[in-house]
Amino acid sequence: MSYQPPFDITPKSINQISAIAEQVGRLDSRGLSASPQLRKQNRIRTIQGTLAIEGNTLSLEQVTAILEGKRILGQPREISEVQGAIRAYEALTTWKPASVEDLLTAHQYLMGDILTDAGKFRRAGVGIHKESKVVHVAPPAKRVPLLMSDLLDWLDHAEDHALIKSCVFHYELEFIHPFMDGNGRMGRLWQTLILSQWNPIFFLLPIESLIKDEQERYYQTLEQADKAANSTVFIEFMLDIIDNALTQAVSGTDQATDQATDQATDQATDQATDQVQKLLAVMDDGYFTTHTLMERLGLSHRATFRKNYLIPALEAGLLEMKYPDRPRSPKQQYKKKN
Repeated sequence: MSYQPPFDITPKSINQISAIAEQVGRLDSRGLSASPQLRKQNRIRTIQGTLAIEGNTLSLEQVTAILEGKRILGQPREISEVQGAIRAYEALTTWKPASVEDLLTAHQYLMGDILTDAGKFRRAGVGIHKESKVVHVAPPAKRVPLLMSDLLDWLDHAEDHALIKSCVFHYELEFIHPFMDGNGRMGRLWQTLILSQWNPIFFLLPIESLIKDEQERYYQTLEQADKAANSTVFIEFMLDIIDNALTQAVSGTDQATDQATDQATDQATDQATDQVQKLLAVMDDGYFTTHTLMERLGLSHRATFRKNYLIPALEAGLLEMKYPDRPRSPKQQYKKKN
C-alpha cells in the first residue's frame, strides 16, 4: 500500500465512532432489516436525497411512482437519473468496495442513460464551480486511473475503522473527481457500500437524505478539507450525519415497538374485559363453584376458564372467594363483589 490519504483521528471522531457503534448495536437487536416497507421507504428517501443534492427536482412521490414502474410527468433527464439510481442501489449488495471494475460498473448503472462515457474515467480536465467562482480544480485526467488505483488499494488494505474509511474514500473520490459527471452521487453510493460491508444495516439507512438536509454544510466541509489538504473536518461532518441517521432509525423502531405493544395490550385488555363480563353476566347473588360457572358459560376446559375468565376477574377485584385463606381449596366458591 503506497498511498496514505491525509487525515487525523481526533478525540471527537473517536467519540462519534463509539456513539455510532452503540446505536448500530441497538438497531441490530431490534431487527431493522425485517421490515420490507421500511426498506422501500428508506430506499426512496436515499434516491431522492442523493439526486436532489445534484439539482434533481423530482419529489418523493414521483420517485416512488418510478420505482413502482408507473409513468410520471417530468424532465426526461431527471427521470433517467432516478432510474439509474434505482439500478445502482438495487445492485449495491453485489459489488466489492475495492474493485475498480465494480466502481466503473456502478457509474455505468447510475449515468448510463445520461452520459455517453458512463462507466469510464474522464479524459478531460474538470473544475467545480460555485456561482462564477472555481472552488476546486481536479487533478489532470491522465492521473485519474493511477490515483483511483492507489485509493482503492488503500481502501482494501488500510486497518482504519470502516466508518473512517468510508468518509475518507467519499472525500478522496470528490477530490479526484474521476468522472465527467456523477461524482457526488458516486461518492455517496460508495460510502454506503463501504459501511454496509461493516454492517448490513447501512443498506437500509437513508444517509443521503440527511446529507441533502445539510447540503450547505456538506459543500462547506468539502471546501474546508480541500483548503486544509486533510479530510478530518469532512470525516467529523459525515460521522455526525451517520449518527443522526441512526438516531432517527432508533427513534422509529421505538415508536413502532410502542405502537405494537399498545395495540397488543389493547387487544388483550378488550378480550379479557369481554370474557370477564360474560362471567359476571352468568352469576346471580350467592357463591358458585368452578364447575357451575363453566357449565353456565358452556366451557369444558378448566385451564381456559381459569386463565381467560376467573383469574382476570379476581385480579380486577370483581369477585370474592368464599375461602380466601385457602384459594386452592377444592371446595372453593366465588361470588360477585357488591
